[in-house]
Amino acid sequence: MTSLMPLTTVFPGLVWAMAALALVQAARRASLWRVGAAAPVAWLHGLARLPRRYLVDVHHVVARDSYASRMHAVVAGGLLAASLLTALAILPPLAQSRAYWLLVAAAFAVTAAGSLLVGARRYPEKQKRLSAGRFQILPFLLLAYAVGGTLTALLLALGAGGLALPFTLALAAAGGLGLAFEVRQGPMRHAVAGALHLAAHPRPGRFEGRPDTALQPLDLDAPRLGAEMPADFTWNRLLSFDACVSCGRCETACPAFAAGQPLNPKRLIQDLVAGLDPAEPAYAGTPYPGGRPAEGERGPLARLIGPEARIHPDTVWSCTTCRACVEECPMMIEHVDAVVSLRRHEVLERGALPEKAVGPVTESRQAGDPGGRPLAARTDFAAGLDLPVMAERGEAEVLLWLGEGAYDLRYGRTLRALVRLLRAAGIDVAVLGAEERDTGDLARRLGDEATFQALARENVATLSRYRFGRILTADPHALHALRNEYPAFGGHYAVVHHTAFLLELIRAGKLTPRRLPDLAVTYHDPCYLARYNGETEAPRAVLDAIGVARVEMARSGKRAMCCGGGGGAPVSDVPGERRIPDLRMAQAAETGAGIVAVACPSCTAMLEGVTDRKAEIRDVAELLLQAVEAGR
Repeated sequence: MTSLMPLTTVFPGLVWAMAALALVQAARRASLWRVGAAAPVAWLHGLARLPRRYLVDVHHVVARDSYASRMHAVVAGGLLAASLLTALAILPPLAQSRAYWLLVAAAFAVTAAGSLLVGARRYPEKQKRLSAGRFQILPFLLLAYAVGGTLTALLLALGAGGLALPFTLALAAAGGLGLAFEVRQGPMRHAVAGALHLAAHPRPGRFEGRPDTALQPLDLDAPRLGAEMPADFTWNRLLSFDACVSCGRCETACPAFAAGQPLNPKRLIQDLVAGLDPAEPAYAGTPYPGGRPAEGERGPLARLIGPEARIHPDTVWSCTTCRACVEECPMMIEHVDAVVSLRRHEVLERGALPEKAVGPVTESRQAGDPGGRPLAARTDFAAGLDLPVMAERGEAEVLLWLGEGAYDLRYGRTLRALVRLLRAAGIDVAVLGAEERDTGDLARRLGDEATFQALARENVATLSRYRFGRILTADPHALHALRNEYPAFGGHYAVVHHTAFLLELIRAGKLTPRRLPDLAVTYHDPCYLARYNGETEAPRAVLDAIGVARVEMARSGKRAMCCGGGGGAPVSDVPGERRIPDLRMAQAAETGAGIVAVACPSCTAMLEGVTDRKAEIRDVAELLLQAVEAGR
């Protein structure tokens, strides 16, 4: 072994050189993140929980693609193990152990197997959703490092040498140093940025087993509102964009992309990356639908949005804020937060709302309702029903928040069904009536934070005058605003969706529905109920309690497709090749169900607007009322 000692030192030294080069490249990249705005980060907490966030939270998403899950486990596990074991061989007792070098060889062999799995997704033909460019060299760098490492470790384990050993070591060096070099702008950037992103995540609540989906309030007295340029994002948001591995899962899930609107979430994130760094390599993935090029100046102070900028305004306004992209992202990037930040600047600084959105936002600000309708008319749907008003009583067990659906004749039927069920169960319920203003959800998603905050404060002041146990609503958008976004303005309430409340009444024996086995039903999950608030089981449990023949769509639960009604999309009205609700109803038709059960006024309106649909649209409350009345 004496003659081999120099090489047993050189081989571990290669890994230490790789680490040093990767550190230099990461530091060069970090200098770009530092141009972002300040953000508080609990580093000790984040770093301590990094292993769990990576091994549990990230891999929970990665595992949805079984091939990618196996590939990632093998190549990442092998790469880390082989590199760490080789680095430790700088210690003489380990370097002199042939058994240890056999272990190192085994780890490199695992990496080689993983490298082949990586390559199989790109050669001979790349999977459509994956980006090309410098990602195409990744399998070769991994394979060179792995094969060179395997052969070098085997030769050291066998005590062999000669001319072969320098060549195998050179092969490992070429692959390993190549991987380290790619940390700054290449495919290995996501490995370093991704780990830091998980530790410094802007929404740490996502790792605590609860939805963390509320938009953060904007300081309306700040010198600049929203994000106009990369430097306007916080530094850990810029870091999060670099964590993108361009896997394309977000573009596959995006309803706007599927409808041919000019939005691709992957391209959007990569445009934010390219906008920060003038030297960023050219994007090599699926473009925005419609063929709009992304051009414009680059740099921390370069404007991001505009007809001639990197991101066309229509791209930002195409987003339904459904969070399907966020749900599918294995690196847990917050695409929707970025979209809303860009919208905020467009609206608050430039007044650049889409033309059809100007009216609803203005009416929200001036009349307290996006449609400009009299607030007192919100209870017109309840004609003939006993529906007390809070102003006349001062307190109630349950405050029913009606929301915008109350003005719609179709959704009025749903609310009537809900009120009749509450009456049948003996629930003490009241409404605000003319005192109920819009929650401001529409204005906020469209970027008009000022109008949202004004409405929120007015509603919180109104609610503070009355006593109630819980707020009940059939509108997931109102649910989300009241439950998750009003606390920042002093409004702390117990808010429950009507499907969860109805399930409570059934289980308590206050409602006794008859089973309706002849009805074939598929349930459509509202985005703001499932993804924003994590509620997927209560609506299904109610349907199961009435005994319908329930069948799931291919995309359901937190992975369900959006109806197209969120985020102001109906008033932004960006044209595409198809309509999102048409796509969703086509998915419903594949189940063969005659009824699509819904639990949101926006979903009801969007899906009923599909002209050639075969299925009937019924709210869960309407189906339950039918079952209760059948049991009498």
